[in-house]
Amino acid sequence: MELISAEQVRAAAESVGPVVRRTPVVASRVLTERVGHDVWLKCENLQRTGSFKPRGAYHRIANLSQADRAHGVVAASAGNHAQGVAWAATQLGIASTVFMPVGASLPKVEATKSYGARVVQVGVTIDDALAAAVDSALSTGATLIHPFDHADVVAGQATVALEILEQLPDVGTVVVP
Repeated sequence: MELISAEQVRAAAESVGPVVRRTPVVASRVLTERVGHDVWLKCENLQRTGSFKPRGAYHRIANLSQADRAHGVVAASAGNHAQGVAWAATQLGIASTVFMPVGASLPKVEATKSYGARVVQVGVTIDDALAAAVDSALSTGATLIHPFDHADVVAGQATVALEILEQLPDVGTVVVP
């Protein structure tokens, strides 16, 4: 995959801006004291579905052609990407099927269903679920929404960084755990 340009991230921000939350940054007194520098936290836990994942999923799905939208989307995940795809697809009126490992946490499975996806639990690992999602995409014509291996997904997720730069214009370092 090629590097994502600033223009792609700005385009993604226009795409996702109306539907995702602009999450706050908050100062962490404890971390600031521990490291001796100002530490701010970007509160993506307050984002729709509780993580940054809807940003990338929404931007990727929103860029699908009408023909591709008609076939729906599939994804594989044990949690956050599953919920992001389910939420984004529902927002756009597109059917979604998410393949999750059999051992995925019940709250993650139920949350994914509550956002509108059909959940299929298969295999033991995320690789098993991904293989099933790929097979499903090939047999149904649905579009696979990979959690990170597509420029639209990465550009959508990078809108977090754009917000950080707008909220903290003098930031020197960004650490993403």
